[in-house]
Amino acid sequence: MTGSRIVALGHYQPPKVLTNDDLARLVETDDEWIRSRVGIRTRHIAEDETLVDLAEQAAQKALATSGLLPSDIDLVAVATCTAVERSPSTAAAVAARLGIPTPAAYDINTACSGFSYALATADHALRAGAAQRALVIGAERMSDTVDWTDRSTCVIFGDGAGAAVLEATPEGVEPGIGPVVWGSEPDKGDAVVITGWNPRISQQGQAVFRWATTKLAPIARQACERAGVTPSELAGFVAHQANLRIIDAIAARLGVEQAVVARDVVDSGNTSAASIPLALSKLVERGEIASGAPVLLFGFGGGLAYAGQVVRCP
Repeated sequence: MTGSRIVALGHYQPPKVLTNDDLARLVETDDEWIRSRVGIRTRHIAEDETLVDLAEQAAQKALATSGLLPSDIDLVAVATCTAVERSPSTAAAVAARLGIPTPAAYDINTACSGFSYALATADHALRAGAAQRALVIGAERMSDTVDWTDRSTCVIFGDGAGAAVLEATPEGVEPGIGPVVWGSEPDKGDAVVITGWNPRISQQGQAVFRWATTKLAPIARQACERAGVTPSELAGFVAHQANLRIIDAIAARLGVEQAVVARDVVDSGNTSAASIPLALSKLVERGEIASGAPVLLFGFGGGLAYAGQVVRCP
């Protein structure tokens, strides 16, 4: 086997929607203040659903779309930074729910870049012949980490999940997942933290904004170069949905005017590791990107870690 490709996507968000006006009743803020700073209008908040519930729902949809059976999957990877249980892993719990009999199963935590990391590690496993088909999920219940009296963070985050089904491509068939470009700046890791047994998220917003808008476009361009495409050839650009101003700044510096740029952050908020598969799945569901078209996925955030790869749209 020489590579892998995404054959299906799925996503899920809890039904409760929290608007900016709702938040204005909790903290000193308003719709204009929130939208002018982060571009967010609404976010989905889980109430009775656990992290595993969110991941399972997205995975079920991706698996159903793929036409595969649970027994066809031999690797499950979940990207998350909000798992409560240390063991079993979220991946193992989701596999049990879906009836996947004997998969390799693991969680990966690089926060907001988690899905791109999980996608890369699953792609590497398929390239090496260690698996034939994989289920890769990004799922977060960020509301568990939010201090609802802190307007600098409570206006940003939401809950949700997205999933992708991968399969190995045989020799002679062009892979649908390009080489990953990944790394981190660990000396700046304290810019975004989730700490404590009763975890609370905090971030140095201006530091993260400067890092994202000045350092990341050249790295994203490297992912295009390694895949053998130019930014001008991209049909889509799906960055981590951190902040609308950040997304637009990276897209402008990258030069992807012709591409569909995911801006799901407006309706979903920042869902950390879930944001890329959630946004990509919605674009595909709406038919906004053609099957086989090149799309740049680019995650960044806590760590400060980043990862990106060009994929072919399923």
